[in-house]
Amino acid sequence: MSGLSSDTRKWLEDTGFTVGDEKLWQAALTHGSMGEKDDYERLEFLGDRVLGLSIAHWLYEQSEAPEGKLAQRLNAIVSREMCATVARGIGLADHMRISKQARADGGKDSDNILGDVMESLLGAQFLDNGFKKSRKLVHILWRPALESGAGESKHPKSALQEWAAGNRRKPPEYEVVDRSGPDHAAQFTVRVSVHKVGEATGTANSKGEAEKAAAKKFMEKFG
Repeated sequence: MSGLSSDTRKWLEDTGFTVGDEKLWQAALTHGSMGEKDDYERLEFLGDRVLGLSIAHWLYEQSEAPEGKLAQRLNAIVSREMCATVARGIGLADHMRISKQARADGGKDSDNILGDVMESLLGAQFLDNGFKKSRKLVHILWRPALESGAGESKHPKSALQEWAAGNRRKPPEYEVVDRSGPDHAAQFTVRVSVHKVGEATGTANSKGEAEKAAAKKFMEKFG
């Protein structure tokens, strides 16, 4: 495995990472398609936890919201999509080590790969520099997401899904319990339930809108 290029090292340091052990950072940027002994997977596992704890700490310090609301925001901010957004914002794709085939398959713009490598870099930062510096960098890189209110205002079904996950509940289940009126003016009533929590119903002129109404009522009642 060759060392970090001077361009990549400069990019890492300009972004806010502190590079000590070059082999660690090289692994953090290496996709499994390269067939090398060290790739980003183990570091991604670690970085995922560094990110989660850093964001959870920020939310706890900055918000008086109840646990369920904190979990909803946390899930949105540490999501794969958000990690990929941060990765694109810092120009990560240009520095990933990925095979020609994986590149041809769209790997350089894959949310999954970009998100994983973003987390692997946080794992490397943690191992090289400790949690305090890692947390500080997370707060800088994720500041736009933190300040945008990500996870606060969501489609009711998404909010309920995240609320259930954040509270370690089974996913919500939707069921049409009534349909009335002619086809051109049908009315649907949908019941949504979360195991061992409760249920709520919503009525609208389409199944999707009725599900949305039911989810909104459930969150107002239990969220």
